Amino acid sequence: MRTAYHHQLAELTVELSQMCGLANGAMRRATEALLEADLDATEEVIREHDRMVVMRARAEREAFALLALQQPVAGELRAVFSAIQLIADIERMGALAVHVAKIARREHPNQVLPEKVRACFADMAKVAIALGDSATQVLISHDPQQAARLREQDDAMDELYRQLFSVLLDDDWTDNIPVAVDAALLGRFYERFADHAVEVGRRVVFMVSGDLPAQDEISTY
Repeated sequence: MRTAYHHQLAELTVELSQMCGLANGAMRRATEALLEADLDATEEVIREHDRMVVMRARAEREAFALLALQQPVAGELRAVFSAIQLIADIERMGALAVHVAKIARREHPNQVLPEKVRACFADMAKVAIALGDSATQVLISHDPQQAARLREQDDAMDELYRQLFSVLLDDDWTDNIPVAVDAALLGRFYERFADHAVEVGRRVVFMVSGDLPAQDEISTY
């Protein structure tokens, strides 16, 4: 009976890693839509999110079934509760990619971003996608040391986010207020995507060790 339970839990973990990979692919395509005014990429991100919603519902059913039917204890219970939290974080990553894509679609065929912030967003996207890749690998490996490095990777995103606002608030900003608002919102979407990837790492640390680090402490694990 416990062997079957552990098999089901392993399958749920695989499904979580697949969801995370899907969310990360969505952010990659959303970035193409944003930086290249690619309408096909925009529509693909929005369309694929329906798949994410279906996967979330299925994963939640599986997790609650494990709680209700298998009477998990100790580390098993911790793993199931962590999975339920992870489902929400990963689905949110996908939703943030959709937000990026929808802003790009709204302004198509025009570019959303002025030239002075495009390089910053290209860098933010690289960091976000790297974090998403790392989060996916952490879900597969359950390596707490690898999970800890997610917090360190996020430092680069925090710095880029500060750089973005220094440009938006600079006296030399010449674009209108709606453009600045869109840039600020988009920056927030990338920054939050990265935060949710870090949260994946925190949950994996908890799953493995039983200790949930504070967000600013995860690099110590």
